[in-house]
Amino acid sequence: MSGAGPVGRAVRAVVADVTPLRVSAAYRRLWFGVGVSNIGQQMTVVALAWQVYLITRSSLMVGLLGGFALVPLVVFGLYGGAVADVVDRRRVMLWSSSGLASLSAVLLVQALAGLDSVWLLYLVVSLQSACFAVNNPARAAAVPRLVGLELLPAANALQQVTFNLGFTLGPLVGGLLIAKVGLGAAYGLDLLTFVAALYAVLRLPPVPPEGGGGRRAGFASVMEGLRYLKGRTEVLMTFLVDINAMVFGSPRALFPAVATSFYAGGAGVAGLLSSSPAIGALLGATFSGWLGRVHRQGLAVLVAVTVWGLAIAAFGLVPVLWFGVLMLAIAGCADMVSAVFRSTILQSATPDAMRGRLQGVFIVVVAGGPRLGDVESGAVATAFSEKVSIVSGGLLCVVGVVVLAALFPAFARYRAPERT
Repeated sequence: MSGAGPVGRAVRAVVADVTPLRVSAAYRRLWFGVGVSNIGQQMTVVALAWQVYLITRSSLMVGLLGGFALVPLVVFGLYGGAVADVVDRRRVMLWSSSGLASLSAVLLVQALAGLDSVWLLYLVVSLQSACFAVNNPARAAAVPRLVGLELLPAANALQQVTFNLGFTLGPLVGGLLIAKVGLGAAYGLDLLTFVAALYAVLRLPPVPPEGGGGRRAGFASVMEGLRYLKGRTEVLMTFLVDINAMVFGSPRALFPAVATSFYAGGAGVAGLLSSSPAIGALLGATFSGWLGRVHRQGLAVLVAVTVWGLAIAAFGLVPVLWFGVLMLAIAGCADMVSAVFRSTILQSATPDAMRGRLQGVFIVVVAGGPRLGDVESGAVATAFSEKVSIVSGGLLCVVGVVVLAALFPAFARYRAPERT
């Protein structure tokens, strides 16, 4: 028994810190509900890309799914963040989650009816993006209130576990269901998973903004949030670094074409490629106990995004399936590390009355960047090839990190605030 103590401490130093789940029942329910629903949402992401590719046989048309999601994401992300600083965040989450569930029902109906309308799919994606952009800032702004600032790194790492579990299981199960049953099965299971999300939100306590929140939601409130970024280099850089990584280094719109042209596969291979980054991120998040001991959080973000870009470039260079899966997994692990520290920097450096608006900007960047990346990668692949698109994007990501680090050298020196 004498070795149990040191062994136990060693294990706790490596695996994810589950303290937020123990101390906060509200966070525990939200963590579980969002995790389950994310699995279903990622099934739908794979199903949408595969359905558009089947209809059009065009990587550019698949990439345009991101383009149609981008505008509502920007508009409603900024406005939704302003709403989350005025209205009870639980209520915002409830209504937006209900909207997402309704849109999943529309996708199920169109698949069962065999409509195969690309424009209907683009419309649904646009509306989904609007609901997601309202939901996410409210949820992210509520987390510090549920767990406290000191547990934010652990809570963000735990969110990465469920987030990437969804990105792992969703594409794998979705690809299998599409191949064996059909598109309707993936859309239908996504609809069922919203039960967990809605239950979790219903059980949350009210989460009104502290101090009455900001001014009335609107353009002036949005601008107040954007002005807050002026002079806050540590917060601004969390946005710029992620935009750089996702615009240039995100090859997800190419997975259907890569599955067929690189590996002579089908929907199952496309699902495996889609889930590979999340497999790496899930493994990284599971053994994320060491993240709480990293103090140079800005430098950690820069290193992680550099690893992401190099791994993506390597994925495009060698058309061997096991190697491609490995490189995507390494990229996903690096992205997880970046995401944990970017979220922590933003949440700890922002007062509660401003968190909704800054989380609105955050979700515009985090979700909008990959959608811009879908368009960029699809356009370059159409002009040249999938290989050129992937390799050039990964290398440009690395160049972008070097340029940003040179423009904002203080970010590499940013340290986590002292805990109280």
